[in-house]
Amino acid sequence: MDCIFCKIASGAIPAAKLYEDPEVVAFRDLHPQAPTHFLVIPRKHLSSLNDLTADDEPLIGHILHVAKTLANQAGIATSGFRTVFNTNADGGQTVLHLHLHVLGGRQMSWPPG
Repeated sequence: MDCIFCKIASGAIPAAKLYEDPEVVAFRDLHPQAPTHFLVIPRKHLSSLNDLTADDEPLIGHILHVAKTLANQAGIATSGFRTVFNTNADGGQTVLHLHLHVLGGRQMSWPPG
């Protein structure tokens, strides 16, 4: 598979990793849109939210828990942060591997764009 996020998860491509365990990897976004901007990805390749099955529910919960934990560690949990799963082209997804954006450290506007 020629997926850049799979290669990051496996260690074949280096990244500024913030966290990793057997299920997920978190790393800083290469093109941050906020002072704090990192991604949490599953090691399991899922192209988007559309590929989830009921068996993946614990994995999604774990991704969200890791996001919350890292937001606390980054000092953005109290002031607030945004979490975003982009899905497919119209949703703004540019890498076809499920990933959660976590953004904080500034006021977020609404609607997002």
